[in-house]
Amino acid sequence: MRLLLVALRVSRAPPAPGGKRRGAALLGLPQPGHFALRRQFRTMDTGDKAQDLQSVVTGPGTGSAAAVAPVEVSPSAPAAATSQDTAAVPGLLPGETVVKEGKASIWFPSANEVFYNPVQEFNRDLTCAVLTEFARETLSLRGARVVVPGEKERVVVCLSDEKNGTKGEEASVPQEEEERKEACLRTASVGERCEEGLRVLEGLAASGLRSIRFALEVPGLKSVTANDCSAKAVALIARNTQHNGVSHLVQASQRDASMVMYEARGRNERYDVIDLDPYGSPSPFLDAAVQAVSEGGLLCVTCTDMAVMAGNNGETCYSKYGSVSIKSKYCHEMALRIILHSLDERANVYQRYVEPLLSVSVDFYIRVFVRVRTGQAKVKNSASKQALVYNCVGCGAFHLQRMGKSMCQGKHMKYSAATGPPVGVSCEHCGQRHQLGGPIWAEPIHNMEFVQKVLAAVSGNPSRFGTSKRIEGILSMITEELEDVPLYSTLDHLSSTLHCNTPSMLLFRSALLHAGYRVSLSHACKNAVKTDAPAGVLWDIMRCWVSSVSLARSHLISVLRCSLQACFDIRADANPQSRKRHLTRFQENPQANWGPKARAKAGGGISTELEERRKQFQGKRKCQISDSSQLKSFPCKKFRKGTCTYGEKCCYSHTPEKSPSPGDAAEG
Repeated sequence: MRLLLVALRVSRAPPAPGGKRRGAALLGLPQPGHFALRRQFRTMDTGDKAQDLQSVVTGPGTGSAAAVAPVEVSPSAPAAATSQDTAAVPGLLPGETVVKEGKASIWFPSANEVFYNPVQEFNRDLTCAVLTEFARETLSLRGARVVVPGEKERVVVCLSDEKNGTKGEEASVPQEEEERKEACLRTASVGERCEEGLRVLEGLAASGLRSIRFALEVPGLKSVTANDCSAKAVALIARNTQHNGVSHLVQASQRDASMVMYEARGRNERYDVIDLDPYGSPSPFLDAAVQAVSEGGLLCVTCTDMAVMAGNNGETCYSKYGSVSIKSKYCHEMALRIILHSLDERANVYQRYVEPLLSVSVDFYIRVFVRVRTGQAKVKNSASKQALVYNCVGCGAFHLQRMGKSMCQGKHMKYSAATGPPVGVSCEHCGQRHQLGGPIWAEPIHNMEFVQKVLAAVSGNPSRFGTSKRIEGILSMITEELEDVPLYSTLDHLSSTLHCNTPSMLLFRSALLHAGYRVSLSHACKNAVKTDAPAGVLWDIMRCWVSSVSLARSHLISVLRCSLQACFDIRADANPQSRKRHLTRFQENPQANWGPKARAKAGGGISTELEERRKQFQGKRKCQISDSSQLKSFPCKKFRKGTCTYGEKCCYSHTPEKSPSPGDAAEG
């Protein structure tokens, strides 16, 4: 009875200062007082699942009732304390935690009702950096300039000493004339609505974290539409928008993302920026996206279905992206080129084409930033930008076959079919057969001038993002990549084919430079060798390496005669500037279970069977089982297929697995 009286008193308490209750009522959201009864009888499991968000998610702390900013509490704090402290934060519901990233503070349910992955912080930081430079370029044409807090005088960072001989020094560009012009322009600051600014659409916003970060960290915006088809996600977006004070910029929308974009196909209704970061494949949204983005607008796409794009399911990749993926060492760069091919192919239907600005492969996903333009004459050239890939299953040598051919005849262009194939029936190096993959995008996947601008902005303002060091390292490697050389070989695969010790990267790069070829690394793979040297030259260098270390020749390639005498004297330009400066190029996983998260469920949480399976198989390769009795905890695959003949003597478990419930099936 006492608990009921206390609850009634709390529910009749006057509204908190600042009109929080009135704002919630206008949005059609439940007011804090309505949950007073529920708080008193809440069970002790309100904060248990918050531990899944690791150190980046913090629970609300103690404080007075008038305090707006919650005090951080460790995720491992008792659930009872978290449940009691939620009453101290106006608007924060029981079981919710506070996610702080960049300048945004997001209320997030501890249950898995709305999707959030802390791994994607690098993705969101990079998107804010790219969007800022895109806004700078676009608004300068509209008579306005952007102002970024903490940004100093612009510098151009040049890391490729092979191109201009600057040896990686930072050269400051004189900007006296530009400063005079900018003084006459209108300024666009962060958090302010700019009438000449960009209209941004986030098609799958989930908690709204990305859209809110745009409003708080990117200048020159007119509006940001945070759309999601989930009612719970949209309600959370509306609350988080009001909580961060960006209601004048961010509008929540509950609609199908494709329909929102299809209805914005009109010339005056298109968005300047469209960001698609779905759970899995973005293929269902690409057709609408290439139509809804404005002329010269920015389209940002994330793909997390890397198992499909990296060659495990080539037929599925063809059904989604119109390209066959193959298993190879260059699979991550090929995935980037597959999504670029798919975007350009779908844009060509509407007499549009894409221009890649930046394409990155990091962690477990890929991310591309492209401009979309219109032009019938340019679309005719798209066939010559695509290529098929012939990959040898024995030695891994690859060749590209362009889909079309374009020639300039005076003021006109002539287009014709390409000639081929570039390979014979069998591989000329090892005699094995070829696999056919693609078509893929065969043109440059980066705009180096634009990448230099983003790199200069991030390097000059390192405190702006939490992952600035990693952004600087990856963009520095991208500026060193050979633009006109698709795909790459890997040094460990070359050595594995010949069954020999692996030479150091400096020795191998020096040998290629001595032979008169260009060479670079790749941000997509640590041991990548991107070079314009043909495959025969690579095998000649490896044969010379085998001879120099007096190794036994046990492969067909190694016994062939060398047509090139390699020189392994180390050259000064063999070591790239990003490596000399010890930049963060290939970051190790900062914590356990660093990777994709489970899909959000309507009821929240993760199925018990999925959690048990994760605990059972997590780290099984690192922790090898030495006792055969421990194998009984793992199911027998042959028993599942009905082919196990060992019966009770089998060292694996023959216990039938439970059939998944309808909720578990929907999750997968």
